[in-house]
Amino acid sequence: MPEVVLKKKQPIILSIGGSLVVPNGGPDAYFLKQLDSLVSGYAKKGRKVVIVVGGGKTARHYIDAARKVHKVTSEDLDWMGIHATRLNGHLLRTIFRKFAHPVVIKNPTRVPKKWDGKVLIAAGWKPGWSTDYVACRIAKQLGVDTVINASNIDYVYNADPNKDKKAKPMKEMRWVDYRKMVGSRWDPGLSLPFDPIASKFCHTHKIDVAVVGGNMTNLKKLIEGKSFKGTMLK
Repeated sequence: MPEVVLKKKQPIILSIGGSLVVPNGGPDAYFLKQLDSLVSGYAKKGRKVVIVVGGGKTARHYIDAARKVHKVTSEDLDWMGIHATRLNGHLLRTIFRKFAHPVVIKNPTRVPKKWDGKVLIAAGWKPGWSTDYVACRIAKQLGVDTVINASNIDYVYNADPNKDKKAKPMKEMRWVDYRKMVGSRWDPGLSLPFDPIASKFCHTHKIDVAVVGGNMTNLKKLIEGKSFKGTMLK
């Protein structure tokens, strides 16, 4: 299993897939309680945490509905996804009200170096950029060299496991190999372990990404520098 050393003086950057926050049927209160326990624990110890949240099934339902009625531009579809991320962001800011900066960050190029509280919540920015990309831009702004990407998959595979029964989970993958596998295009509602545009940004700026599932025990191991279940993209 891979290990990663997060510098304690740096904020923890968590890119939380909307699929964990809002799976089918609405927000997952059980997952949110677990996330609250984990993040609040670090906040009480004085550790800063940045959470960037995706749109989840809310975004996909709206995007799919629009596509079924008319041919819709990618920009309009993207905006629906962005607003879904901002709704989820407001949900998280409400949950972390005790520790959170009062404003949900919508522009990763204007992240304050210092903010009120220990938790900073961010959401979607503008068409063409995913919340994965937002998380990486924030990491670059704050001088953080590792982003944690938690979603509904535990590993990056060397092929699509839904299409290739021989696909193998990878403990580590180089950016150049991952980018060859996922391509370079971004589409609204795209479902990949980590989005292609964000991947290019991380490759260029030498930012590592730990891809993990939503298990909090595993996530805590990662944060504390222990062996964890997941894939390191570097």
